[in-house]
Amino acid sequence: MMKKTQFLFLLFLVGLPAFAQLSKNSRWTGGLKDQYNITENVIYSEVDTASSRLDLYVPKNALKPTPVLVWIHGGGWNRLSKDSVSGQIIPYLEYGWIVVNVDYRLTPVALAPAAVQDCRCVLRWIGMNAKRFNVDTRRIVLSGTSAGGHLALITGMLPSGVAYDTLCATVETPRVAAIVNHYGITDVNDLLGGVNRKGYAVSWIGVRPNGEEIARAVSPLTYIRKGLPPVFSVQGDADPTVPCTHAVRLHAALDSLGVPNEFVTIPGGKHGRFTKEENEMIKERIEKFLKKYSILTAN
Repeated sequence: MMKKTQFLFLLFLVGLPAFAQLSKNSRWTGGLKDQYNITENVIYSEVDTASSRLDLYVPKNALKPTPVLVWIHGGGWNRLSKDSVSGQIIPYLEYGWIVVNVDYRLTPVALAPAAVQDCRCVLRWIGMNAKRFNVDTRRIVLSGTSAGGHLALITGMLPSGVAYDTLCATVETPRVAAIVNHYGITDVNDLLGGVNRKGYAVSWIGVRPNGEEIARAVSPLTYIRKGLPPVFSVQGDADPTVPCTHAVRLHAALDSLGVPNEFVTIPGGKHGRFTKEENEMIKERIEKFLKKYSILTAN
């Protein structure tokens, strides 16, 4: 675990609006170098001419298998990248976890389900390299914001052996211990038309005769079943980018089958535009959630 003094500046950043992105070249990365081995732009998948990459943060002094956070950036599946590092990974670094910060194929490179395929490949890459990096494969947590929240959900909820795994290394897909969803999409079809139509979703699915079928196949709500990992979600009830009903429906469906879950609604909250106090509350609720399911334990 990082020394408290090294995190004074980092913890301040947790109070930033949840959508805020921090350049990985900014001052907050300085405190990591003594505690973490950082490897950037590791290729985990190659499809045609596209190479998908990740950044890897591995604690130097871990004495036992270490939990992993897989962080997936947002941006409507069509913009942003891992190179803008979210302040939301900071608590996991403070815990002394391994952090895998993921890029994936965006809409201009490949339409749905390419991003889902890539994120499933990340899971298999972790499984293939678990011994090398001393990964605790029983404690893999997926998280992200917006489209990244969607990808965290779908990646952790897809059943083993799905067609989306065919581009990946031929190793068993590790089971996910929990999903932390920050205002992610749960029903892609809902965004293709009607009052909730969103251009970013229309672009990601593209003009294809089987577009609705693809949208259903990449929607987390399609895969609600018993035995899913615990799911934590947070969303503002005035979100103009991803309807809050997506989280409401997700957690109602999880409740109906007894899947462990928690949903925190931010009254008046926009798309990640929360106050410092709200962000601190969210951080504390996520920590309690991870402890409840024995994913976060005392070192």
